[in-house]
Amino acid sequence: MPTASRRNRRGDTPPPRTGSTEFETLRGFLDYLRASIAAKVEGAPEPQVRTAGVPSGTNLLGLLHHLTFVERATFLGDDVTDWPGTFRAAPEDGVADVVARYRETVERANDVLDGCTDLGTPVPRPRPNGPAPSVRWALTHMIEETGRHAGHADILRELIDGSTGR
Repeated sequence: MPTASRRNRRGDTPPPRTGSTEFETLRGFLDYLRASIAAKVEGAPEPQVRTAGVPSGTNLLGLLHHLTFVERATFLGDDVTDWPGTFRAAPEDGVADVVARYRETVERANDVLDGCTDLGTPVPRPRPNGPAPSVRWALTHMIEETGRHAGHADILRELIDGSTGR
């Protein structure tokens, strides 16, 4: 098991201080988690970033690839038909490619959210299989999904090279 050296330890970032509204709080925590998982994957070495860390096959790069699809489905209306497949990045996709694609998707999702003023209204995007969820539900779901996978990523990155912290 790798031992974390001083240079592999990241400073831990505390939870964000957000505005006083529910919307500002939800957006603040989601953006905090998004930045945390992108930073966790960024700079991870090949081929270890693709190596399964657990018997289920979960790997660090696949987690961020998957979250890109979840963001796109939740906020941009993409229809994902193979959810298990979203956990595998293509062999030609490097770490920088997957991180850039995730950040670009987050930026597009934030553009959608910037136009939302009422948490109770549906997310303003087409929905292929039924009505869009409320903005409140979508934000809460993305906080849960991103937080869960960020925790997985913490463990996988530490196993790869000893890097810890957000």
